Amino acid sequence: MPGPYSAKRTKESDMCFFNSVKSGSILVSKVSDDFHSPILPGLPDDVAKHCLALVPRTNFPAMGAVCKRWRSVIKNKEFITVRRLAGVLEEWLYVLTVNAEGNDSHWDVLDCLGNKHHQLPPMPGPIKVGFNVVVLNGKLLVIAGYSVVDGTGSVSADVYEYDSCLNSWSKLANMNVARYDFACSEVNGMVYAVGGCGINGESLSCAEVYDPDTDRWTVIESMKRPRWGCFACSFQGKLYIMGGRSSFTIGNSRFVDVYTPGSGTWCQMKKGCVMVTAHAVLDEKLCCMEWKNERKLTIFNPVDNSWKMVPVPVTGSSSIGFKFGILDGKLLLFSVQEDPCYRTLLYDPNAAPGSEWRTTEIKPSGSCLYSVTIKA
Repeated sequence: MPGPYSAKRTKESDMCFFNSVKSGSILVSKVSDDFHSPILPGLPDDVAKHCLALVPRTNFPAMGAVCKRWRSVIKNKEFITVRRLAGVLEEWLYVLTVNAEGNDSHWDVLDCLGNKHHQLPPMPGPIKVGFNVVVLNGKLLVIAGYSVVDGTGSVSADVYEYDSCLNSWSKLANMNVARYDFACSEVNGMVYAVGGCGINGESLSCAEVYDPDTDRWTVIESMKRPRWGCFACSFQGKLYIMGGRSSFTIGNSRFVDVYTPGSGTWCQMKKGCVMVTAHAVLDEKLCCMEWKNERKLTIFNPVDNSWKMVPVPVTGSSSIGFKFGILDGKLLLFSVQEDPCYRTLLYDPNAAPGSEWRTTEIKPSGSCLYSVTIKA
């Protein structure tokens, strides 16, 4: 294993690498596709990984095309760790938008200033609804859902992964249970899928977990009751399931199902929210917008299981609904409906009292369906 390297050596290696990039050579002719060859000839692999990690994210797809060895380095989850230690992580916002007619959707990519970089390649598979999205190791996973092909409805167990560094989609292992309108979240580097509706429209209580190291879904203990239309979030290493409906309650459920991965057990709380139209985790707190009152932001603090209400300063049309985005530690409120008069609201929880809300020019190219933040 290579030993520690000096700051001087690292600086000289970085300058050599950047000069190669600038001159256009990038040492391509000297780098073999042999996975056992050096990443950069003449340099220890730890130094070479540091050099690659310092390159801006926009250049990653081109770097991944240089050789299989570089592509392997960029795809590995260790690459994000190296960038984090080097202090060069870049935060980008991925927003799935749909046009006014509802027949065309695509992912917009926005940087921390709200500048639009590019659109993602089209998602594989048929157009679906009721699917879920989650970020894992700097990659975007699009999971399951319901589609209609040639007039026939189908519930999917498919899972697709978008690599934000290489700008490409790939297929992952199928889930054990096809489902839609389910809850999904990452907890401790694993992805959990819970509840939803099955292939015959039946409500589900079953749950499963995905391990990216083995590319495998494993069935875990089911919830005590079926639940659909719900959502999931992660706090302090536990999985929280909120909102939606349950066949054991009248109307929408205020029960919170909490799963502890260490013990593999579920417990319940009775202090949740109902009919959540948007949610996001900001500064270790859960921000929700409920269908009955889309002019108040509901914030849950898992430390003391408390909720507080924050008025939303929206003027104009009362029909505006919202989806959330997180960028630079702030909450963005995107309009679900096309409204040329609406300017995106930004909520800063760390601002001085009375200054938490302001408008921003950050705006997707269409109505927002989903939004996730990826640091890579």
